[in-house]
Amino acid sequence: MPAKREIIVGVDLGGTSLRAVVVDPHDQTLAEVKTPTPVAVTPDVLIRAIAHTVDEAVKVANLTRKAIGAVSIGAPGSVDMKTGMVNRAPNLGWTEVPLSKKLKALLRVPVLVGNDVHVGAIGEYTLGAGRGSEHMVGIFIGTGIGGAIITRGQLYQGSRGGAGELGHTVIVADGPLCSCGHHGCAEAVGSRTAMEREVRAAIKSGKKSVVLKIMKDRGRERMTSSVMARALRQRDPVMQHVLERAQYYLGILVANAVNVFDPECVVIGGGIADRLGETFVAPIRSVAYRYFLRARDAERVKILPGSLGDNAGALGAVVLAREWLQGRQR
Repeated sequence: MPAKREIIVGVDLGGTSLRAVVVDPHDQTLAEVKTPTPVAVTPDVLIRAIAHTVDEAVKVANLTRKAIGAVSIGAPGSVDMKTGMVNRAPNLGWTEVPLSKKLKALLRVPVLVGNDVHVGAIGEYTLGAGRGSEHMVGIFIGTGIGGAIITRGQLYQGSRGGAGELGHTVIVADGPLCSCGHHGCAEAVGSRTAMEREVRAAIKSGKKSVVLKIMKDRGRERMTSSVMARALRQRDPVMQHVLERAQYYLGILVANAVNVFDPECVVIGGGIADRLGETFVAPIRSVAYRYFLRARDAERVKILPGSLGDNAGALGAVVLAREWLQGRQR
């Protein structure tokens, strides 16, 4: 059994699901618990649910809290990593929630908090598809598009902590309205939300598609990655066209990121990449290579789907906590 306080619990706090992973010092997963994220509840109720999920995962691993060195969380929205404050998380309805302080009071162990996309990128860089690279860009595509830049093992956060917002790179001037209030951002043309908007518009204009039927049959109100995958298996022409267009824009986004940061590796994560893998990423890679400024040796930059799947955030949070604990021991 690992020494006392060498076990870390990584938590991925998503808008739809809450995942806790117990990891030993050798990066072996000892237990994993996933539960739906409570919706329309106060922050305190959700934080108690996080604590309960952590306790359940620890129990499944046949451990007690005394063995836990830290709990580390990837949370959506704007996060102050120094204080553990979630400044704003629209998907959760949170503003200025001291997540670290409140959860630590419940669990009686150190609690760290980072942005979910940032910790997901750290996970892929350290344990996943970006392993072995020195400079990496992570792009996570889901309801929105999040990004992260890692250089020489360190997350680049910029002068105000806002670096990596690749989803708000303008791809189509005067394009569709983005959630941020601007027009033509990558998120407005390449996210799953943008794709659903385009699918619904095509159907409304009279084009034939099975997407809405699949959503109804599966009890889905939104066009999830599983709905997309099923429509593509049925060769739905609307879904194919919308996806191809999004992949083109995402390829331009990747090229922009490479032209600015010159990484060795770009890892594309999120629900669609997890579900479709290389089928989703290959066309993005092809477009990106065409727009590289340094086209001669384009293939030296690896553009890959993430390899950690749904656990990228939780495992990245573990890496974050381990670095923090090692810093305390120096």
